Formats: sequence, structure tokens, C-alpha cells
Amino acid sequence: MSAPVMIAIVLLIVLLMVGIPVPAAFFGTTLFLVFSCGYSLDFLVPYAYSKTSNFVLLAIPLFIIAGGIIERSDLGAHLVNFVNLLVGRVKGSLGMVAVIACALFGSVTGSACATMSVIGSIMWPRMEQAGYSKGKSAALISSSCLLGGLIPPSSLMIMYAWLAKESVLKCFLAVLGPGLLMTAMFCVAYFFMVRKDEGMEVAQKLPKTEFKREFKVRLVKFIPAIIFPIIILGGIYSGIMTATESAAVSLVYALLVGLFIYRTLTWSKIKDVLISSANTIGVIMVMLFTVMMLSRIFVMEDVPSMIMDALGSVATSRVAVLAIVNIFMIIIGMLMDDTSATLLCVPILLPVVESVGVSPIHFAAIVAVNISLGCVTPPCAPLMYLGARLSNTDVADVLKPTFQLIFWVWLPALILVTYVPAIATFLPSLLK
Repeated sequence: MSAPVMIAIVLLIVLLMVGIPVPAAFFGTTLFLVFSCGYSLDFLVPYAYSKTSNFVLLAIPLFIIAGGIIERSDLGAHLVNFVNLLVGRVKGSLGMVAVIACALFGSVTGSACATMSVIGSIMWPRMEQAGYSKGKSAALISSSCLLGGLIPPSSLMIMYAWLAKESVLKCFLAVLGPGLLMTAMFCVAYFFMVRKDEGMEVAQKLPKTEFKREFKVRLVKFIPAIIFPIIILGGIYSGIMTATESAAVSLVYALLVGLFIYRTLTWSKIKDVLISSANTIGVIMVMLFTVMMLSRIFVMEDVPSMIMDALGSVATSRVAVLAIVNIFMIIIGMLMDDTSATLLCVPILLPVVESVGVSPIHFAAIVAVNISLGCVTPPCAPLMYLGARLSNTDVADVLKPTFQLIFWVWLPALILVTYVPAIATFLPSLLK
């Protein structure tokens, strides 16, 4: 690896660690390589523009806007109420309700932060009132809000499919299996975490007639929410819609649900959604543009082959190579947000894992679990700190349960997804 390239990689990591905006960090590194290695912006800019003009990428802003509208439509409360009716009579059940609600709401919005703010604001007061430990509750929701990146539709997987030149639907299905697996694992882990806790209240068993009445009322409010992912996956899977077309349909559906079914969406809220979404979309698109220029230079400098050679010198087996790749991605996930980490890791590491027999679809699941794990892994753990702040809990109280969830859920799930490919590839293999 040439000296300028090594300096560029170190420079990029340093810029990100000191808090330089991600697009600026990528572009600054690109400029360094342009001047040090003689590359021309006349070549790099048109290349990046052609890549970011892909029709598939239009799905990202559409899903972001749809998620923002759903976030402001009280859908989270209806999800929580329905799930609580079904499993609320078990000790620790509110934690299970929070996990399932995070998985469902995350699948609608595709945003971990939105999931935490909505489900957390609903569940934390309920859990505290019912005698649940604040630290354990904050740790659980901070981790389970990341399930939105594993259960479709996921903007992360749209970007991965674009980078890997794979089917968006196959990438969606690749992370669905791990997402469902981890949802179950979080529920089981939390049950064991709180089994010895005293003073926890559980919901009272309702008479049969009252339960039926409540079930019907809450089901009516729940159905519009669960139809959302069905429209998206069903439309793509059946071939009726592309990923971008399903994103457009989901936006229209979100507007109709918010305005005419829940009737909680106002024009003022829609305006706020459009403004905040425009900021997010602008950052993502600029990031995509700058990453394309930098990754193109890395490819032309043969960085993936150099990484393969370096790994080959210290790891002689597929198991060892994948272990090193996982550690690298966890560290990257700790240093930057999930979008940036995906854009940096995929172009460099995909050729490496393919060389040891890992398919791009399998790698999609590995990336998703790794990057998500980095977001809650101390000492960086941005979502753990955000969860502690939003729940008004001391970080010290959140650390121990977070480590418990990492060792009981995240690491076992990562090992299973990495070394048992069928978890990720079974559902995509069903496609014709």
C-alpha cells in the first residue's frame, strides 16, 4: 500500500474521530489523494454523479419522508397498546412489548433514532411506573431500536444493494431472518435479566368478553401499521413494484393513514417532516457523492487486494478472515454513524469476503448486524448515550445491562449470522 493511501486512511479516521462532518471528511481525504496521487476531479466528479443518479437511490428520500410522517402519526402508541394486550401479563412483559414495538415501528420508519424517541417516550414512563429498572429499560430500548435496520424496509440495505450491485429485495430478505432472530433473543434475554427483580407490576388478566372487545378495538388501530411493510415487501416480491415504486406507494399510504385513519397528522407536522427530511436527505446524498469519489480512488489503488494480502498473512482460514473483518466493522461502527460506516466498509471489504467464499447477500446481513452492534458498544456507543439521555438515566446505570445484552444477544447473533449463512440466505434463495 502506497504511503499516500495509508496517510489518507489515517487522515479519514482522524477527521471522523475529531467530529468533522462526514461528507467533509470524505471530501477532504479525496482532495488529499487528488493532489498527492495525481487524480483528476474532471474524472472523479462525473463518475460520482453517474453513480448517485441511480434510480434505486430515489427510494431512500421517499422512505425517509414516509418514516417521518409515520413517526408523527401516533402509530407507535397503537403498536404498543396492541402488543401489550397480547403479552402484558408476564413478568418483564413491558420489556418484551418494547422490543416487539421497536421491531415493528423500526420496520416502518427505518430509523433507530426515530424508533427510540417514539417508542422510548411511550415505554420508559410506563416501565418506570410499573417498577422496572431504569437502567435496564434504557439499555433494552437503545439496543432494540436498532432492529429497524434489520427488518425491511431499511435505507441501509438500499445503499448496500446499490454498492454491491445486488437486488434490493434480496438484501431486504437477507436481514429479515437475523432481525426476527434477534427480536426473539432480546425478549428472552430481558426475561432472564429481570427475573429476580422485585416490585415489578404486570397487567391484570381481563375477563374474556372484555379482552375480546379490547382486542377488536386495538386491532383496528394496529392493522394500518402492519399493512405498511406488507405493501412494501409484497409489492416488490410479487414483481408489481420496484423498490423505488414501493417507496413512493408507502409515502402515499403514510399520508392517507396519518390524515384520514389516525387523524393526528396536520399540515404543520407535514411541513416539519419535509424540512427535517430535506436536511437528512441532503446530507446522505452529499455523503454518497463524496464516498463514491473516495472509494473509486481506493479501488484504482487496489486497496481491497492489499487488504486481502494483509489478512492472508495473518489469517489462513475463512473463519479467521471473517473474525478480523467483523472486528474491523465493529470498530468502524463505533466511530461513525451506520450510513457512513456502510459506505466506507462495503466497497473495501466486499471483495475481501468474496475471496473467501462469502456471497454478497450473506455479507449484507453481516454488515447490518456489525454496524448496529457498533452503535451500542462502549466506549463510543452513540445510541446507548442517547438512550440514557432521553430516559433521564445515568450512563453508569445503563452500562452493565448494555454489556449483558451485547454478550447475550449481539455477539451470539453476530457469530450465528457470520458462520451459519442459511440465516441470511434462506429467504433470498426462495426468490425465483
